[in-house]
Amino acid sequence: MTDLTKWNPEDEKFWESEGKTVANRNLWISIPSLLCGFAIWIMWGIITVQMKDMGFTFGRPPEETMSLLFILSSIAGLTGATLRIPSSFFIRLAGGRNTIFLTTSFLMIPAIGTAIGLQDKTTSFEYFVVMAFLSGFGGGNFASSMSNISFFFPQKQKGYALGMNAGLGNFGVTTMQILIPLVMAFPILGALSGEPMQLTSKSGTILGTIPAGSDVWISNAGLVWLLILIPLAFLSWFRMNNINTASVTPDLKSPLVSFGRISWLLFIGFVTSAAGLYFFISYSKVSWAKWIILPLVIFLTVYLMKLLSPKSIKTNLDKQYSIFSNKHTWIMTVIYTMTFGSFIGFSAAVGLAIKFIFGVKHLMVDGVMTHTTPNPDAPVTFLYVWVGAFVGALVRPIGGKISDKLGGAIVTQVVSIVMIFATIGVGYYSKLAYQSPTPEEFFTPFFVLLVILFAATGIGNGSTFRTIPMVFSVEQAGPVLGWTSAVAAYGSFLIPNIIGEQMKATTPEVAMYGFAVFYAICAVLNWWYYLGPKAEFKNP
Repeated sequence: MTDLTKWNPEDEKFWESEGKTVANRNLWISIPSLLCGFAIWIMWGIITVQMKDMGFTFGRPPEETMSLLFILSSIAGLTGATLRIPSSFFIRLAGGRNTIFLTTSFLMIPAIGTAIGLQDKTTSFEYFVVMAFLSGFGGGNFASSMSNISFFFPQKQKGYALGMNAGLGNFGVTTMQILIPLVMAFPILGALSGEPMQLTSKSGTILGTIPAGSDVWISNAGLVWLLILIPLAFLSWFRMNNINTASVTPDLKSPLVSFGRISWLLFIGFVTSAAGLYFFISYSKVSWAKWIILPLVIFLTVYLMKLLSPKSIKTNLDKQYSIFSNKHTWIMTVIYTMTFGSFIGFSAAVGLAIKFIFGVKHLMVDGVMTHTTPNPDAPVTFLYVWVGAFVGALVRPIGGKISDKLGGAIVTQVVSIVMIFATIGVGYYSKLAYQSPTPEEFFTPFFVLLVILFAATGIGNGSTFRTIPMVFSVEQAGPVLGWTSAVAAYGSFLIPNIIGEQMKATTPEVAMYGFAVFYAICAVLNWWYYLGPKAEFKNP
């Protein structure tokens, strides 16, 4: 039975007799679906590195190509974050089974399209922009997935269920960073993988180095997800459930109507994202333009959802919009952006940053510093790129447990200070490397500090998620968690974009120093409102 018309997980007898089995089945289908969502959302951080190794130039000079690759890495971040806003309403409007099936199936579109584009080096930059844009499907899935799982479990087990769903879902970033380089080494689907391309510089996988000139099948970066998504779509359709009760999905319609509701809200998110992307690319040389474009995208998404949505959504929105009159909503949004925004943003940018900082020799030629000579002694990007995200996802539950004992705000305070100094250190060694003909000499301290930074973001994710329910009422905590996770996800757009701008300006350290200033502001806010003598909530 796909629709559950009676569901009461708080009834211990019901839970033990049948509820637990159903809830766990839905959870363990949800987790790999969310993992794939994260993977496809952030996969451009790895694909662009390999595109650089394959010689994709879009017909542009090297410095401009570098900037365009960073832009590709950031585009999915824009749509993924924006789609989290409407995605938070999907379960109440369409049911869990219908939502997870459709959103998982949608991931196949960018997977197939990306595979096709990667089979030809002459594919236009604009084509890849569209594919990166559609990869944002994966970023939006987090909000609907978490909302769905929260309804299946009793209060005493929600922490476990949501922690498993979010924590293992976050491992999609690491899974992608390891899996994509591995499957590029051979034609996993035979002729469908296309003709091999030759590496222009050495690359590698977690298993070791691949020499320059080797054959690789870069289109597998998209095709590999179909091997997972197709069975997941079948599982979600035939084995997951809609909770069709007044408290969860009060007006559940047929699957086709439900799909229409989801698609309409996604359409609104795509329209506002597309408008933002158009102005972002049009004013890409104006560094401050993004700081105006992003707030406008968020505002338009929220406004158009309310203006153009069915009455049932408008009523729900009116209740949730009350969070915006609470100043702590804005404070926690900023602080959570420091933690999760940094985690997802650096995950998207770290591969290209390693490639362009350490993968070339930085030589003075006729009085001009050049950054185009390959460095044969460079670290192999794919041997290291996965470590930071892996550590960040691994320690996230630890941050929550420590916060339960010591308080969330004090843990966040320590995390912010660690992030300040780690970021300054990463910036310092980036500067030294980007001015050196032997940048590999500075890789070890750069990498160690980067992993420390990722670990701090992971612990901070746990501590801030603990703080929010302590600051807000039960009615407001859910909407605030959804809102903060949506805004923080824009880190996957901003961080690659900012780093790319400063790389083009030959000053990568400026980006890192700027992030350190932002983290210092977050530390001050956290201390003033949650730890200092005038704190309204003491160490929540």
